[in-house]
Amino acid sequence: MQTRNKVLDDISQLMSNAMGVAQGARAEAETAMKSMMDRWLADRDFVTREEFDAVRAMAQKAREENEALKARLDALEAQK
Repeated sequence: MQTRNKVLDDISQLMSNAMGVAQGARAEAETAMKSMMDRWLADRDFVTREEFDAVRAMAQKAREENEALKARLDALEAQK
């Protein structure tokens, strides 16, 4: 038969509770830090990845159109 020591049981329970509190505090700290970073980034007028990609695609299209127009202009000038 195994005997249980009440002091060890109490210490074990205390440690388990402390771990639960620590995990809860960690989750709360992560949430607070994330919201603080989100506010800081929003105040800086940074663009989102989607906005960046959209402008990048527009710039690429404009570059391609400029190259096509330059080639067409060169062809027209060569005809003169």
